[in-house]
Amino acid sequence: MAQPQQAAARQKLLRVALIQGAKITEDRTLKKRASVSVGQNATNTIIVPVSNLPPSFTLFEAVNEQYSLVFTAAMDGKVSVSGQELTLAEAISRGVAKQRKDVYVIPLNENSKGRVSLGEVSLLFQFVTPPPEAPKPVLPSEVRGSLLKQIDQFFFLVLAVSLVVHFSGATFIACQPVPEERELTLDELPDRFVKAMMPEVKPPPPKEVADNGNEKKDEKKDEKKDEVVADKKGEKAPTSPAENKAALQAKVAKSGLLKVIGSASGGAGAFEDVLGGSNGVGDVASALSGASGVGVATADSLAAGGPKGGTAGSAAGIGDLGTSGGGNVALSEKGTATVRGGVQMQAPEVDSSDVDREKLAAYVRARKGAIQQCYEKELKRNPSLKGKVVVRFSITPSGRTSDIDVEENTLGNEAVASCIKTTIRGWVFPFKPDSEVPVAYPFVFAPAS
Repeated sequence: MAQPQQAAARQKLLRVALIQGAKITEDRTLKKRASVSVGQNATNTIIVPVSNLPPSFTLFEAVNEQYSLVFTAAMDGKVSVSGQELTLAEAISRGVAKQRKDVYVIPLNENSKGRVSLGEVSLLFQFVTPPPEAPKPVLPSEVRGSLLKQIDQFFFLVLAVSLVVHFSGATFIACQPVPEERELTLDELPDRFVKAMMPEVKPPPPKEVADNGNEKKDEKKDEKKDEVVADKKGEKAPTSPAENKAALQAKVAKSGLLKVIGSASGGAGAFEDVLGGSNGVGDVASALSGASGVGVATADSLAAGGPKGGTAGSAAGIGDLGTSGGGNVALSEKGTATVRGGVQMQAPEVDSSDVDREKLAAYVRARKGAIQQCYEKELKRNPSLKGKVVVRFSITPSGRTSDIDVEENTLGNEAVASCIKTTIRGWVFPFKPDSEVPVAYPFVFAPAS
């Protein structure tokens, strides 16, 4: 690997100079072995303003790190090959130049040099030793400084002192003996801790009292059961449906209001307990005999149609209680009151010519019903609701709305304004402006007459 690197280091470079008139207009040393083209195109290696050349012509051809001179029969010049100086015509005649289609090719070595005339300009070439690489500039040690000089000394001092103090304090605390904790006796503990540690034990309730109570309850239950069984034993079970019905009627007659009423017919009952042994109805009639207009209704008095309750009144039937002059009362089903509101749309304010104002107004009028519903919904709650709402929004290039805001609201009802904003947010206009177009649209609301 070392020999190829040394050979590459000793390899000479191609130097080309362009002479126009008596001046060198361009001098270039090619650091890499690559083909060299000349011509008027800007993509050529060397741009030559010569009219008799094609736009691009390869003058030096590099194949496998070996250069060859390529020229035509119309070109003139000299070349030094293997220590011999020959003109291009002599190189062709002696066979040094090999013909390749319309051009001739002369192999070159590192000792070759020459001149090629390209009409108005000439081209000199030779192989030169590459100049030694310049050492990289290195700053002196005084300028570069050391790591210690690059550090802020004051900051470093404060940091060092802080570390020493903290670590010294931590070491001192770690080296201190751990104090022994003395266990406290029960007498030394506060009362609240003693109660928490040793809760009071409540004595269990006496079992004898509970047992006695249970025995009494059991005795009462047994007595009731015995009485029920005795009653059932004294009664005979009905043997037929008629007897069963008679027994049921007897039980009903002995209870409630029927028992009280039954006492009026001669048997002892609640009337006898309250009023004594006299008949309940007779006592009531005698007690009310002195009251004017009050009496006890009997079958005879009702059949005779006579006065009821004494001499001051007269009998009245149910039909006599009807009001005179009465008519038919018509009843209808429950209905829902209809509330109507009016919406007037004033001319909108449009700040761009991309949106036609009349088409915009026609689009909004077609959706007037949705705006009117927002108003009528709140008009049911407040029949006197009226005012003006101005909504400002922007029409985007896609036709949708954005930046919707209520600029003016004399209704004093935020629900109507919020509903209108929600409705406008879903609109898609047929306009496609280049940028967002701001629009202010006024709506005037009033109850319908």
